[in-house]
Amino acid sequence: MSFAAAPAERKSPSWSALLAQYREPSTVRSTFEILVTAVPFIALWALAAVAVLNGYWVGLVLTIPAAGFLVRLFALQHDCGHGTLFARRGLNDWTGRVLGVFTLTPYDYWRRTHAVHHATAGNLDKRGIGDVNTLTVREYRALPWLGRARYRLYRHPIVMFGLGPAWLFLCQYRLPIGLMRAGAQPWVSTIATNLAIVLPVAAMIWLVGLWPFLLVQVPITLLAATIGVWLFYVQHQFEETHWSGEGEWSFQHAALHGSSHYDLPWPLAWITGNIGIHHVHHLSAKIPFYRLPEVLRDHPDLRNVGRITLLESLKCVKLVLWDENARRLVSFREARAAA
Repeated sequence: MSFAAAPAERKSPSWSALLAQYREPSTVRSTFEILVTAVPFIALWALAAVAVLNGYWVGLVLTIPAAGFLVRLFALQHDCGHGTLFARRGLNDWTGRVLGVFTLTPYDYWRRTHAVHHATAGNLDKRGIGDVNTLTVREYRALPWLGRARYRLYRHPIVMFGLGPAWLFLCQYRLPIGLMRAGAQPWVSTIATNLAIVLPVAAMIWLVGLWPFLLVQVPITLLAATIGVWLFYVQHQFEETHWSGEGEWSFQHAALHGSSHYDLPWPLAWITGNIGIHHVHHLSAKIPFYRLPEVLRDHPDLRNVGRITLLESLKCVKLVLWDENARRLVSFREARAAA
């Protein structure tokens, strides 16, 4: 649907009201999801470490599925941030803070920036916090050559999906970047998480030694970080996504058409906590991740909205600029050809 249909859409029944019935979490189900994620992650980490200690370097292959379970731990932390894993806010928050030690992500700081992302996704006048930096074609052309070079470097796949994820989770999350002057909470969150990370890291180094620890933990962290950034990228950086200025912007339209339905094979959908059903998540962030498939089952008209497959998603890497005339994301080459 093009943006021109947005006014009519505003008169339609609210998706928020229609999806309210799916918001109730199950304590038993949520606890089960934590256990079937955390236990395999710890077991895989331990097996990989034992293999390395005994000279079986093939054991490092176990870091690949371990990284997948770490991604799923982040998906659980994500749900805690939205208050959807449990009915009680305090239980969500403390579960999220504990999971943040595993994911190297300060929970309260991240929750605040992520809330900004949900409130402003697709709004051209409110970019900058919790999203992938995206320039319009006009903005890019107005930059001096150095500014263009910086943006092209930032958008290069090696930086976006290699150096960027490592910097984000290992360095940037150690300080409340973006909220440095937003009060004490972001600072308390980042510093407390940093201190809490030191304890298990020190214990693991004491048990297995520094190099075995690094040989296991570093690939798990870097691979999980890359997967996480890729997922976040493809959830909003696809050709038919939606952006508009403050005067035209509509939360429901931006949520539905500015977020993709990343239709992954079942094993990948499970390990990523169904986060690929991202348009539904943005329509109603209070729906627990394990209930998102129910929405697509009961509302089949949502299945093809913003749908991209795993193969199709690879083409999204080249989409780097928002073309305000064509109302879609374009590549540098397409922007140059249209000049």
